[in-house]
Amino acid sequence: MNESIVKKKSFELAIRGVNFYKFLISEKKEFVMSKQFLRSVTSIGANVREAINAQSKADFIHKLSISQKECDETMYWLELLKETNYISDLEFNSLHEQSTEVLKIIRSIIITSKKNL
Repeated sequence: MNESIVKKKSFELAIRGVNFYKFLISEKKEFVMSKQFLRSVTSIGANVREAINAQSKADFIHKLSISQKECDETMYWLELLKETNYISDLEFNSLHEQSTEVLKIIRSIIITSKKNL
């Protein structure tokens, strides 16, 4: 398991998420779903950081599980923004791909960590 990769990738996703949120509120004038998106996309990396500093292996898995849920929620808000025509397929695909990558990394770390308990 390599926390530095998930730490880096989740932080990069958060940066893109914040910038995308700024775009949504300024250009699309969308304030409700975009705020939910912002909360979930920034929570991914925050929980990864908490996991890295966990007090036990169980705490580590728990924090990463929260991060996994937040990543899935981020993808939900992206899907909803796309289906309600706030964002284009191109905008959706780029962020959704990046979210999927982070989600896969987190899931892999959780599975490996559970095996090593």
